[in-house]
Amino acid sequence: QVQLVESGGGLVQAGGSLRVSCAASGHTFSSIDMGWFRQAPGKEREFVSAIRRGGTIYYADSVKGRFTISRDNAKNAVYLQMNSLKPEDTAVYYCAAALVPFRVRSGTPITSDFTSWGQGTQVTVYS
Repeated sequence: QVQLVESGGGLVQAGGSLRVSCAASGHTFSSIDMGWFRQAPGKEREFVSAIRRGGTIYYADSVKGRFTISRDNAKNAVYLQMNSLKPEDTAVYYCAAALVPFRVRSGTPITSDFTSWGQGTQVTVYS
């Protein structure tokens, strides 16, 4: 099991930027696939971005070109840089880990392949 702790959420005006971070422990970080998901009020949790242990990156269409995922294996951390934020980006952002390489369906990582989850960090974008 991997322990994950998110940080860096907050309140930001539309068009602004924010970076959320996730610190991992309990497993060799360089051998884990990592992902970011989000859940808005009244909506289901949705995929945002993921980065494989080998560095391959995936983005949801809704954030492509605005968000950037990265990882620092020396710091056991994964980051999500969010630029040009929109009110519809408002959600709780969750970090997740997959010890077994996640599968992809129609270009999107399968959520259930991520078996460890953080507690989430709130991101609120106001207009």
